[in-house]
Amino acid sequence: MIRIIKRRDLDLQKYDSCIDESLQSRIFAFSWYLDVTVEHWQVAVLNDYEAVMPLPVRKKFGISYVYPPFWILELGIFSKGPMDDSVFIEKIKDEFRWIELRLNSSNTFHFDSDVGLKMQYQQLSLSETFDQILNSYRKDRKKDLRKAKESGLVVKWDDDSNHLIDLFKKSIGKRTSNITESDYKNLREIIRTCSKKGLGRILSVYAEDDSLVASSFVLLYKNTCTILVSATDFSNRGNGANTFLIDTLLRHYQDQFEFFNFGGSSIQSVGEYFKSFGANTVDYPFIAWKKHPKLFKLLGK
Repeated sequence: MIRIIKRRDLDLQKYDSCIDESLQSRIFAFSWYLDVTVEHWQVAVLNDYEAVMPLPVRKKFGISYVYPPFWILELGIFSKGPMDDSVFIEKIKDEFRWIELRLNSSNTFHFDSDVGLKMQYQQLSLSETFDQILNSYRKDRKKDLRKAKESGLVVKWDDDSNHLIDLFKKSIGKRTSNITESDYKNLREIIRTCSKKGLGRILSVYAEDDSLVASSFVLLYKNTCTILVSATDFSNRGNGANTFLIDTLLRHYQDQFEFFNFGGSSIQSVGEYFKSFGANTVDYPFIAWKKHPKLFKLLGK
């Protein structure tokens, strides 16, 4: 039996144990991660925490709905053994009138177009030597690395998170109007928490004049290094800084992890850039479902 349990009523030990031991384990689903990034969340729980599905929840005009928060790349169903993921989807469709949620690439659920769609991210296997990985870079990436060397760029590990966030605001943030100051506060806290737990690090790239030209925060969990957030100075892009940053990360973590997750994008141009490092595209499901589409059109969603 699947029950919808509110955060305050969860058995946190059993919940986090299920996430840790699940076939689909992702750092984004742990209770401590959700507590930082999501104000209200619930969980669909199968029996005695044999499988769980965390659900970030908001309310608008008295209607509760599931939404995809910032700084969470994958959620979905987490189970200790193989199972039919569709039973969870049907349960939450009965419970909520509106659902928008990223699942994870290990979920096997396949749905019709009226329930959701297929999204993508890019991932690179780190099983080869770094020389082999470097050899798979496209010509423009290798050209960027030569530019970076000529520009005298330098790297700084464990930089101040405010530097990264300020650069993100000036570049990507100003193009994304729905990011709030509360979201940036959550990002700052998740960087602090993950860094303290040894599950994440900031890498920044500075120009010779000590100006920040690129920065990123990576999550380090189980067998995968994942870029959670990254930013580049758009006014200073001719020095190959972003390519230099990613190349530095790949060099540093190549022998420590099995995979490098670029953070993902279904935008073709961004995906092509990540693929130019030799990455492959990975599909994952995204639920986009409304029980009463006309009602939500009136509500502005």
